[in-house]
Amino acid sequence: MDITWLTDRIAVGGGIWTTDNMAKVAQAGITHIIDMQIEFDDRPLGMAHGIEVLWNPTDDDFEPKPAALFERGVDFAQAALERNDAKLFIHCAAGVHRAPMMALAVLGSMGWRLEKAMELIEGRRPVADFAEVYVRSVEKFLRR
Repeated sequence: MDITWLTDRIAVGGGIWTTDNMAKVAQAGITHIIDMQIEFDDRPLGMAHGIEVLWNPTDDDFEPKPAALFERGVDFAQAALERNDAKLFIHCAAGVHRAPMMALAVLGSMGWRLEKAMELIEGRRPVADFAEVYVRSVEKFLRR
């Protein structure tokens, strides 16, 4: 499984796609997933393993993203992380654009400066790529 831990409780990565991979996600202790893929809905796979999934589908189209997209993900992440035993996996198909973008919004909502959050994400996951339009969308969401 393509999972990169950013903190001891938040990870980013690529698509899950199969029951076997979801079993590996569960074995990693992950309790909650933000699925940013428009291509695949993880909810049925997660249900079979007792993992709560937010399907938050978005195109990787390099267009500005609406605040509602981030609000859904951040609200889900905050509720999940209130539980001491929760571990959150944020993913898209390849873990390059959409998952790092949502991880940036989650970390930013937790008080991280965006520059530091981007350094953390890129340092742990070198394939992460922050498109300027996505970073501006996160900034706009966090300013509201």
